[in-house]
Amino acid sequence: MSTPWWEIKINHIPELEDTIFWRLQEFGCQGTALAKEDNAWFIKAYIPAITKETIDLAALSLWFEQDCILTNQESLTITWKLIDDEDWASSWKDHWQPMEIGDRFCIYPAWIEVPEVLDRIVIRLDPGSAFGTGVHATTQLCLESLEMRLGEPEKELIVADIGCGSGILSIGARFLGAKQVFATDIDPLATRATKENMELNAVDNIEIFDGSIELLKLVPNLKFDGIVCNILAEVIKTMIPDMAEIIKPDGWVILSGILVDQSIEIATILEKNGWTIAALWKRGEWCCLNARRSK
Repeated sequence: MSTPWWEIKINHIPELEDTIFWRLQEFGCQGTALAKEDNAWFIKAYIPAITKETIDLAALSLWFEQDCILTNQESLTITWKLIDDEDWASSWKDHWQPMEIGDRFCIYPAWIEVPEVLDRIVIRLDPGSAFGTGVHATTQLCLESLEMRLGEPEKELIVADIGCGSGILSIGARFLGAKQVFATDIDPLATRATKENMELNAVDNIEIFDGSIELLKLVPNLKFDGIVCNILAEVIKTMIPDMAEIIKPDGWVILSGILVDQSIEIATILEKNGWTIAALWKRGEWCCLNARRSK
């Protein structure tokens, strides 16, 4: 893999320097530095890509924004990018081992041989540059929620996976008995990873769209029994009205990528758009909302 480390770059505000370095340390950064570029000072930090997803970096940005508000400081500008490490192509794989999730799943990296006897549903993954290895709490919460919602093939449920990333949730839904999955993502790297992981798992009946929920609204006579969406809360908020348009009257939704302190706002928007909150599951600072259409 050619993109092993996140480089995080933050404009330097002297009054917030201690707070910034503390946040980066708590985040798990393994190196920090104060650097000057074009007569401006920046704080740079580095963390292995396998340990954090883009959703975590977005949360870090939100925490910095809150720090600025609390201290009446100007806003911080935080950016991040992936940088190369010649040794990472082999060593990063040592950090990602098979993982049991929920009651039924086991996630296996593509390069590790699966035992002949394993009393779990195996999803094999090679995530590439896409979000969704199964390591992140939000992905685990969504898979566990799907276990609760699916599992009865005779119902022939149709599911939407919005922001499909590596395709892990789409593949998981099919293995749990969903008749068909419609997967969307605005990132072409994600839709490519989903296609590759479909082939790796010999899964069919997943239709992939390069785009967002708007494309699903254009498919004639298409209504979903369930929707799973694991992306940022700020994006989820804008999609909730659209979700109401494509769901069946008794349908359900699984939403994650939501920080615990964002859950009340998301729940309120859901209820205003005709949903009833069925459950809220938490893991660390992240949560997953399960809701049903109000009758």
